[in-house]
Amino acid sequence: MDWHTPVETALGWIRGAGPWTFFSAMALLPAAGVPMLTFTLTAGSAFGQRMGMPAVVAASLVATVTNLALTYWLARRALRPWLTKFIVRMGYRMPEVESGDITDLIVILRMTTGIPFFVQNYLLGLADAPVGRYLAVSCALVLPQTAAFIVFGDALLHGKGRAIFISIGVLAVLVAASHLVRRHWNRTSAGTT
Repeated sequence: MDWHTPVETALGWIRGAGPWTFFSAMALLPAAGVPMLTFTLTAGSAFGQRMGMPAVVAASLVATVTNLALTYWLARRALRPWLTKFIVRMGYRMPEVESGDITDLIVILRMTTGIPFFVQNYLLGLADAPVGRYLAVSCALVLPQTAAFIVFGDALLHGKGRAIFISIGVLAVLVAASHLVRRHWNRTSAGTT
């Protein structure tokens, strides 16, 4: 089966919508559960030639930070009463984290694979993470991965072998670094309790 045809059709539709629509959707839709990878893997291929890859990465990083801020605000303010009732109805308690442990929670959530991006954001907002620390730590851990996935998605679609290997290498380094950070945080947390 030729996978290029449906992918090129989808990319043509995305290109037709334009970069403003795409990056606005990237900033907003992950708050409703759309996977961020949907955007990061297609951004470079859809708009790399039109905007240039540095501009695509920059626009994607702005959209990601916007999404981080939006989901934080939703969890802390707009959706908090509803989310609180939902959590209690499901038989759980609201997350309570001491102020000294909040950075640990941010790092652990950001470094644990498998937890959807929007769930991480909502949990950190519900845990009352201070906004400055939430954004600083989240950006330091999330933005390099976002940039690497953009380059990887473009390289994969266009068969750029060297770029594929470089982006896989960067992603592997980020995964290894996240593993080391998570181990360090676990040891540090275990030593202080």
